[in-house]
Order: sequence, then C-alpha cells, then structure tokens
Amino acid sequence: MTKHIIVTGTSRGIGYELVQLFAKTGHQVLSLSRNNQTVSALNLKNVTALSFDLSVESDYKKVSEFISNVWNGKVDVLINNAGLLINKPFNALTMADWKSVYKVNVFGVAELIKTTLPFMTKGSHVVTVSSMGGIQGSMKFPGLAAYSSSKGAVITLSEVLAEEYKEQQISFNVLALGAVQTEMLEEAFPGYEAPLQALEMAEYICEFSLTGQKYYNGKSLEVSSTTP
Repeated sequence: MTKHIIVTGTSRGIGYELVQLFAKTGHQVLSLSRNNQTVSALNLKNVTALSFDLSVESDYKKVSEFISNVWNGKVDVLINNAGLLINKPFNALTMADWKSVYKVNVFGVAELIKTTLPFMTKGSHVVTVSSMGGIQGSMKFPGLAAYSSSKGAVITLSEVLAEEYKEQQISFNVLALGAVQTEMLEEAFPGYEAPLQALEMAEYICEFSLTGQKYYNGKSLEVSSTTP
C-alpha cells in the first residue's frame, strides 16, 4: 500500500538514501532539504524535492500547501532526520551556536510535527532521528554539549506527544543512532571510521518507519552496535 512520507535532511547521508529506498518501493516522498538539487537530480517520478530550511518560519507554509494540494491532505510518515552538529568546547560555544543547533534539532522538529499533524490519522508514524549522545547515562563526548543536549530534548518531546495524541492513535518514536559513516560525522570527527554506512542505517530506518508503530509508541530505541 502506497504511503505518503516526508523526510528531512535529504541532500546527503541517511536522508538521501532514505528517499531512494522509499521511492524504489513505490511510496510517495516529499524530500525536504536546504539544498534540493541532489534529490532533484535523481529524477524519481514519485519524489518531490522542496527547498526547505527548518530555521525559516515561512518555509513551513510550503509544506502544508503541498500536502493539501498534491497529497489531498494525507501524511502517513514523517521522518525528522535533519540535524546540525557543532563540535566546540563548552566554553567556546556562543549563544548563536546554541540557537542555531536548537533551531534545527529541536524547534524545527517541533514546528514540522505541528505542521504535519493536522494531516495525520490513525496509524500515522512520526520518527525522529536522535543520537546515543542524547540518551541519559550513555557515554558522552566533549565538544557536543549543544548537539547532545538537543538530541535529548527531542526524546522527551516525542514521549510527551505520544501521550498527547494517543487517542488519535498517532505514534511518536525516536531512534537514537550510534556512529554512522556520513559527511556530517566526517566533518565533526575527521578520520573517525563508523561501523555502519549511511545506506545500512537508512534500510533499518525505512523498515522501522513503516512498521514500528505497531510495536512502539513514545519510545526511544538505541540503534548502536558499539559503545559508543
């Protein structure tokens, strides 16, 4: 059965792979990224690539208009995959750094969920990609105070929303990922080799987003084969 799926952060890495996986299996995909050229270049007939910035308030109207006009007001899956990582010692982080990270990783996630919820019905699934760094009690890394704390915030947000929308039977879950070999990881930790490639993780997220709501709601799953 064809699903209507929204994915953020699709210009590279896991998001880029997710768009292709969903398209191959016949689903309708709305690809949201500041740079929409990489997905547009794929020329996939069931994919629409919109230029979208989570930190720009006016961009959310583009999403709601697309859902209303093209998808007849229906969203089955939202995957909050986009993220911003700044690696700096705590005392070097500026207020602007904190604001930029939280605008994308927390406020943007909340606003996009709020934008798409009116189009969701029983069985819809919101999947937010977090990080092992956002899990309380997990190993933490110096330099990631803004990033890891923002990833912890969306875990709590999802727990609250699962409770708030349980009567509508809309599910909210979080996947807290360990290290995955992506451009973002390479930029933050040059030379570090992760145990999983972007496509491998995308395959897992793809399957979970389509079926995980049957088994989980308001949960954060630690998707990591190593510690850290």
